[in-house]
Amino acid sequence: MTQHRNDEDARDNPHGFHGLFENAELPEEEPNHPGWLSIGHILKVEHPVFENSRFLIGYHHSSNVYVLAGSYLTLVDPGNDYTIFAELEKLGYSPLDIRKIVLTHGHRDHCMGVFELLRYPPIMEGKGIEILMHAGGPAEFKQMVTEVGFPPTELKGGEVVDLSGFPWEVIHTPGHTIDGICLYHEPTRTVITGDTVLAEAIGDADKSAGGQLDHYLHGLKQLLRRDIAHVLPGHGVPVAMTGRRAVEETYEGVMMKIIEVPEDGRMTWMEGARLLAGRGLLEEVVYCCDKELLLRPENPPALQLKALALNDMGRCAEAMDILDRILIRQPDDAHVLTARGQALLGMGRHEDSLPCFDKALALSPDLTEARIFKGMALFFLGRHAEAMAIDVFKSEFLARFKTEVDQGARQRQGGGPGQTT
Repeated sequence: MTQHRNDEDARDNPHGFHGLFENAELPEEEPNHPGWLSIGHILKVEHPVFENSRFLIGYHHSSNVYVLAGSYLTLVDPGNDYTIFAELEKLGYSPLDIRKIVLTHGHRDHCMGVFELLRYPPIMEGKGIEILMHAGGPAEFKQMVTEVGFPPTELKGGEVVDLSGFPWEVIHTPGHTIDGICLYHEPTRTVITGDTVLAEAIGDADKSAGGQLDHYLHGLKQLLRRDIAHVLPGHGVPVAMTGRRAVEETYEGVMMKIIEVPEDGRMTWMEGARLLAGRGLLEEVVYCCDKELLLRPENPPALQLKALALNDMGRCAEAMDILDRILIRQPDDAHVLTARGQALLGMGRHEDSLPCFDKALALSPDLTEARIFKGMALFFLGRHAEAMAIDVFKSEFLARFKTEVDQGARQRQGGGPGQTT
């Protein structure tokens, strides 16, 4: 597993808009800034969606700005540097060509440029720009743009939106902030990621904006389910052809933050998998085990831990296949036999599971898991007396039953779910 250094978002106050205010404060020019660059040229993608589209790498405390050009202009993240609207003229466009603005999240370095654009009198009068953002975005921002006549279109994720005449899928990727979204163009396998995936860093979860590391993992898994070749990040240079690996590295980096590995630390895949298992992050356990198995395909601990995680996730048929492979080499492993019985239970094959538990208990009579699971199998088969004769199952069963009764009573007293009249 690898770790990246954190790249904090800058959140400085916005500057004035160049050309509109006499005393506007302009940022210093950055030496050797490349200016507007062709997205299609950088990604080496020939598709109409990028034929005339450009991006401006962020100045100072501003995000990257993406201009999607087609039947009209769409800005993805107008940034926090108001020279971009003057810069837009260098492409032969006017701010009046902009019909849509998409915000990947509500951090100032990505969104505050909206207000300077809306101050442009023809835009304010025409009300011809649609602002798209996640419904969980900053309430103050939404209120401010609504008050000046531009109520935002609120997204939830899962929508396919038209941007400049081309379809882009909206993917909700919370974690860095609660309102993070990515935009995925399937035909070119390209994703615009805001701060969810960066080229050279792993963003932190901004708790003040609803960010959480476990949510971050969820969002990244949504990206990993897509076929991604190219990443257009919120900061830094685009990633061409190796975009999926950039997403994976972010996923791995967030895992390491969760298990509190130092930035300069090193950890094996199996060490990471065990720590993640202790936090109940089962999909991440499977991911790490798979990485270990790429290096050592028949590593017994990796196979066994993966099977246990799959069982707990309800993917019991997959777990069975792995456990059967292990039992060919380790036919008398009581823990593996118990896990196989658990998989059979999860598949509804209660009768078939009993020989696994019986053999495991013959090898290790005090194996608690085998005794509890055997009791469960007997109970499901209607053999209640035999099940309750297993002391550890009886105590476990009665404890769970009492918990459910107590929860039901509390719900009825509070008028919640389960209330009866």
